[in-house]
Amino acid sequence: MDDRPPFRADHVGSFLRPTAVMAARQRRGDGEIDAAALREIEDEAIADVVRRQQDVGLRGITDGEFRRFMFHLDFLEQLDGVTVSEGDFLARFRRDDGTEVSFSPPKMTVTDRIGHTHAIQGDDFDYLASRVDETPKVSIPAPSMLHFRGGRDAISTDVYPDLEEFFTDLAAAYREEVADLADRGCTYLQLDDTNLAYLCDPAVRASTAERGDDPDELTRLYCRLVNDAIAERPDDMVATVHLCRGNFQSAWVSEGGYEPVAEILLNEMAVDGFFLEYDDERSGDFAPLRHLPADKVVVLGLMSSKHPAVEDADEVKRRIEEAAAYAPLEQLALSHQCGFSSTAHGNQLEPDDQWRKLEQTVSVAQDVWG
Repeated sequence: MDDRPPFRADHVGSFLRPTAVMAARQRRGDGEIDAAALREIEDEAIADVVRRQQDVGLRGITDGEFRRFMFHLDFLEQLDGVTVSEGDFLARFRRDDGTEVSFSPPKMTVTDRIGHTHAIQGDDFDYLASRVDETPKVSIPAPSMLHFRGGRDAISTDVYPDLEEFFTDLAAAYREEVADLADRGCTYLQLDDTNLAYLCDPAVRASTAERGDDPDELTRLYCRLVNDAIAERPDDMVATVHLCRGNFQSAWVSEGGYEPVAEILLNEMAVDGFFLEYDDERSGDFAPLRHLPADKVVVLGLMSSKHPAVEDADEVKRRIEEAAAYAPLEQLALSHQCGFSSTAHGNQLEPDDQWRKLEQTVSVAQDVWG
């Protein structure tokens, strides 16, 4: 594991967007600059964030998701058959201090057959790889992100009278994207999935059942979709999945330990590792890690990307020891529970805070694993 991702000190992927990038994206939206000019500014910011990641000792290096507005939308809207429109519901996120923040996310519907007619992450990966001395890492949304929120109602019954055909086409589109990334030399792929973590929440499980979906069957379905999506990846490509309970302006959506999904998830999803949130009591205890097979790794999200305070090293080490009571220490690693900016809005901390926190992640991992 020390020479192969996920690394002992790792991270989910996104960083706070630099002011220059945010301003350029606004100018692009206003028609003041073209796409090439925006990309040039993004390139410069990405080169800097790559350097900063390597300087703090990280080995899996991302582009900070600087080219994205939202962690999932910018990818999924590029699949054939996906239509994006103005959101029709208000997503409510909660903060630990009891306050709420809400926004209406864009709505995705499937209005034609799903297809993959062009590389989505290809050019972005090529630029990242040209700047990285360590291992370039690509994060993309898990295929379930195109199903869970809207369910059957968001998928045209005229185009897909049988949902199984939709899942088949979706997995095939992902396989083509994974194959393209592999051809370009990508060896570290992460799929981001909020839905499997949401299905840990008793309230979400109840509402899912009310709409006619079995939460356990959805867990199995989403595992199968990931497996089908990465089924043809080469042996040298590591695939991981990241579970998240919501990460918007330092607020969250769901809560609940992993017990409802752990046995299915850890055993039936054919990935190499899992990034699991464990930064507070909402994620439950470590007992679900007893289901971890011997050939997989869990990256413990014990650090928090939601606040600026740097976690106490001894406390993090203590919690790693607690986790090691359920899964072997050599199958564990350390990260923050999520990225610092899952959407362009970013969490409530300053740019320097994220680097201080990542330095601590690397330091603790070196103390624990050497």
